[in-house]
Amino acid sequence: MAQRISLRDYQRELAERLRDADSARSASKLGVQVGAQSWLIDLAEAGEVIPVPSITAVPLTRAWFRGVANVRGNLYSVVDFAAFLGAGTAAASEQARLVLLGERFRSAAALLVDRSLGLRNPAQLRAREPASGRQTWLRAEYDDEAGGQWRELDVADLVRHPEFLTVAT
Repeated sequence: MAQRISLRDYQRELAERLRDADSARSASKLGVQVGAQSWLIDLAEAGEVIPVPSITAVPLTRAWFRGVANVRGNLYSVVDFAAFLGAGTAAASEQARLVLLGERFRSAAALLVDRSLGLRNPAQLRAREPASGRQTWLRAEYDDEAGGQWRELDVADLVRHPEFLTVAT
């Protein structure tokens, strides 16, 4: 026979589970390597991370615009994030990944990165003073316990930035 639980206890347990799930979601950020730099992307802003599919080049575009990729029947604009930053180009290796930007931005854009570094907990990072003259899409900068430096990407600002939107040469 099933155990009976009071409505009050059920609501309390449900509220605790929702609070725990919400804090876990907000506490995690996706770490990616872009050239020699380490970047963080909020999980709510990253749609999906996938191996790099075939990319079709588009003529008369900037060097950092790699082209378009078909991902399950949807076309995504592919930006070599390292080249966009002026930090070289993404390595053509099996570790390279496409970070599809969240659907809520309605941009159908993907960032080509050198590799995914997994999830990071911002509570384990120390915020540091951002460099002067930084781009608006650089949300924050951090140091980790091992002395590594991290930059956090503000995807909403990136997809609205005039330079990001101007792919034609």
